[in-house]
Amino acid sequence: MRVLFVTLSEKSHVYLMAPLAWALTAAGHDVRMASQPMATDTITRAGLTAVPVGSDHGIHQDMTAFRESQDYRTANWSRCERPDVDWAELKERYELSVPYAFAVYNDSMIEDLAAFAQDWRPDVVVRDPLAYAGAVAARVAGAAHVRLMWCADVWGRTRQTYLELMNEQPEAERTDPLAQWLGSWSKTYGFSFDEEMVQGQATISTLPASLALPTASPELPMRHIPYNGRAVVWDWLREPPKRPRICLSLGASNTEDYGGDYVSVPEILDALAEDDVEVVAALLPVQREALGTLPANARAVDSVALHTLLPTCSAIIHHGGYGSFATAMAHGVPQLMLSTMVSDHELRGRALQRVGAGVYVHHGDVTAEKVRDHLRRFVGEPGHADAARRLREEAEAMPSPREVVTSLERLAKLS
Repeated sequence: MRVLFVTLSEKSHVYLMAPLAWALTAAGHDVRMASQPMATDTITRAGLTAVPVGSDHGIHQDMTAFRESQDYRTANWSRCERPDVDWAELKERYELSVPYAFAVYNDSMIEDLAAFAQDWRPDVVVRDPLAYAGAVAARVAGAAHVRLMWCADVWGRTRQTYLELMNEQPEAERTDPLAQWLGSWSKTYGFSFDEEMVQGQATISTLPASLALPTASPELPMRHIPYNGRAVVWDWLREPPKRPRICLSLGASNTEDYGGDYVSVPEILDALAEDDVEVVAALLPVQREALGTLPANARAVDSVALHTLLPTCSAIIHHGGYGSFATAMAHGVPQLMLSTMVSDHELRGRALQRVGAGVYVHHGDVTAEKVRDHLRRFVGEPGHADAARRLREEAEAMPSPREVVTSLERLAKLS
């Protein structure tokens, strides 16, 4: 069968999709991955066939100009259940998110993607939960339509809550920006909008049940396979650490998209300088250049993939991004999330804390002393490490990408 992946032009989203794309290719299927041109190198370096569609969006410039937007109330999709959110807040969230995020990410590629789908005729479209262009492509091609999550399904659950609350409002106030936007694109191609375009016919979730929200369409659980791009097992990684090793990784997205980190790397390194640990700061080159003299127990590296480093670590400090989170989960490493409120970060961080495998701290509440105290407990007490191992075992019991291929084959036959 032919399988078309559709992703936002974000490296970490491509990385999450790659293992399933590899499994489909290994099973003999024809696989393509579509995104804006800016994602082409990331896709091809993963050994996949890229389909550049449309033009690059400008959302990253907006992110840099509005760094504080990660903590806007409307950016926090973790608040998705009725006790936590009301109609006015959800209405505002959609009124802002549809034109200034969803449309910006998608509009520039929909026409080109739809034309490709009409020509290539995929049997299955697997899309990023925010790549609504993939929903249009699936409908145009008559293909099965599946979402692949890089987060808890806050988008699907929020949508369910929104519709419930909307139906309780006076008819004159029942506005639905998402349906209006996708409905306009649907009309362009001669079909009607429905909720399947939002939720898909199935949802592939890589979060274990203890951390996940129920998905909004039939769930296909899939074990997360860590892939962090170019990877080399350097000489120093082949030797067991002489003392507990702590990974400090604040990801690429905050620096590349938002103009900088939300916590101070030098302050964290200084806070841990007197502890009997080895701190490995896995940073971008620009982050390394901003560092001064390192403490004696720290090293800074800029070419280490987390899936090669974390098996040697006793803990990780990170910014809450799903790639760092899921890679640590897959290796059974306790996590200290120093994060913003964007997307599902709060919900996922608090779920991690609830099962005992880590701690979530909003970046505004971070102090060097708090970081040091949390890390001392991670290293000195068994509780977090034991919980992280249990979480790893739960994740390992989930179906592999190869097993999910069989489910997609069945779904394609039904469409």
